[in-house]
Amino acid sequence: MWSMIGLIGGLGLLIYLTMRGMNLFIAAPLCALIVAVLSGLPLFPQLVGEGEANFVGNYMAGFSGFIQSWYLMFLLGAIFGKLMEDSGAAESVSKWIVDKIGVKRAALAVVLACAVLTYGGVSLFVVAFSVYPMAVSLFKQANLPRRFIPGALAFGSVTFTMTSAGSPEIQNWIPIEYLKTSPYAGWEVSLMVAVFMAVFGYWWLKRMIMKAISNGERFMEREGDPVASDKALPHPMAGFIPLIVVLVISFAFHNSLKQSALIVALLGGVIAVYALNRNYFQNFSGALSEGTLGALIALGNTAAVVGFGGVAKAVPAFTEAVQAITNIPGSPLIGSAIAISVIAGITGSASGGQAIALPLLAPHYLDMGVNPEALHRVVAISSGALDSLPHNGYVVTTIRAICGETHRDAYGAVGALTVIVPALGTIIAIILFSFGLGI
Repeated sequence: MWSMIGLIGGLGLLIYLTMRGMNLFIAAPLCALIVAVLSGLPLFPQLVGEGEANFVGNYMAGFSGFIQSWYLMFLLGAIFGKLMEDSGAAESVSKWIVDKIGVKRAALAVVLACAVLTYGGVSLFVVAFSVYPMAVSLFKQANLPRRFIPGALAFGSVTFTMTSAGSPEIQNWIPIEYLKTSPYAGWEVSLMVAVFMAVFGYWWLKRMIMKAISNGERFMEREGDPVASDKALPHPMAGFIPLIVVLVISFAFHNSLKQSALIVALLGGVIAVYALNRNYFQNFSGALSEGTLGALIALGNTAAVVGFGGVAKAVPAFTEAVQAITNIPGSPLIGSAIAISVIAGITGSASGGQAIALPLLAPHYLDMGVNPEALHRVVAISSGALDSLPHNGYVVTTIRAICGETHRDAYGAVGALTVIVPALGTIIAIILFSFGLGI
C-alpha cells in the first residue's frame, strides 16, 4: 500500500513541481526519493547486493544511460539549429514559406516541417532543435503568440507521424520484435487515424492561437531571439538543402545504423549548413558555444526525468500496477491501449511503456487470437498519449530548454495536441479494427 502511495504521490508531485517551474535537477530526484522511501527501496548501492535495486543506483543508471545514448545527437542537433539561425538560413526559409503559403499559415508551416523530418527518421528531440529557429522567425513575421511554438513543434513531431505506419521512429518499431509484424502494420487504419489527428489537431491549434490573438496576445521578442536585419540572407535553398541532407542520410542509414544514423545525418547537416552559408555567419564560434550549452541543458533536464522513471520501475507498486493493467477484462485492444498508455504515463516515455508492457501483453493476446497487426497499431498510437504528461522528457526539453517557455504558459496547447488528440486517435483505431477494417 505504501509503495503505491509513494508511486502515485511521487508522480503527482513531479507533475505539480514541473508545472510550477521548479528546476528538474532538484524536482526529479526529490520525487524519486519519495517513491523509494515509501516503497522501502534501499537508498545506496552499498546496502544491497551487486545488481540489486536501490535509489541511487537506479536513478543514476537511468540518468547516465540517457546521456550515453543521446549526447551526440543532442549536441549535433543543437549546433545544427544554431548554425541555421546564425547564418540566416532559418530566416530565409521562413520568409520563403510565408511568401508561398501566407503569413497566416505560419503555424501550419512549423507543423509540416516537423512532420516531414520526423517521418523521415530524424529524432524527435533533434527535430525540435532544428525547426525552432525557423518557428521563431515564422511566428514573429505572423505576429503570433510565441507560447504556441512548443505546441506546434510537438504536434508535428509526436502525434500523427511518430506512431503511424511506415514511421522509422522507435515507437513504431518496438512492437515488431514482440508481434512479428512490419512497420506498415495496419496501414489502412493508421492512414485514416493519421489524417484525423493531423486535420483535427491543426484545427484545434489554429483555434487556440486565434482565441489568444482575440484576447490581445501578440509575439513578444526576447533577448537571444534570431534578429532580422537588413543584411543579405542566403538563398532559401541554402536553408532547405541542409534539412534535406539530414532527412536523406537519416533515412538511408536508418536500417543499418539504427539510432546512430542520426549522428551521421546531423553531422552531414552541420557540414552542409557551413558549406552553403559560410559567407553569411555573424558569429560562427558563438553559435557553436550557444548550441553546445543549449544541448547540455536540454540533455540534463531530460535525463533527470528519465532517472525518476528508473526508480519508479524498480518499486513493487509498479509491478503490481503493470499486472493489474495488463489483465483488464474486455476487448484485448482496449486493454492493451490502456496498459500501454498508463505505463507510458508513469515512466514519461512512449517507448518505455511499450518495452515494459509488450513482453507481458504480446504472448497473452496472441494466444487469444488477437490480430497482431491491429495490436501493433493500437499499441503504437496509444503509447503516444499519456506519455506526454508534463514530466515527459521531450515535453520538458521542448518547452523549457529549446523554446524558453514555462509549463504554465505553453503546456495547455502541448497537452491538448499530444495527449488528447492521440487518445482520440486510439479510440478511432480500436473502433475501426473492431469492425474488421485493415485486418
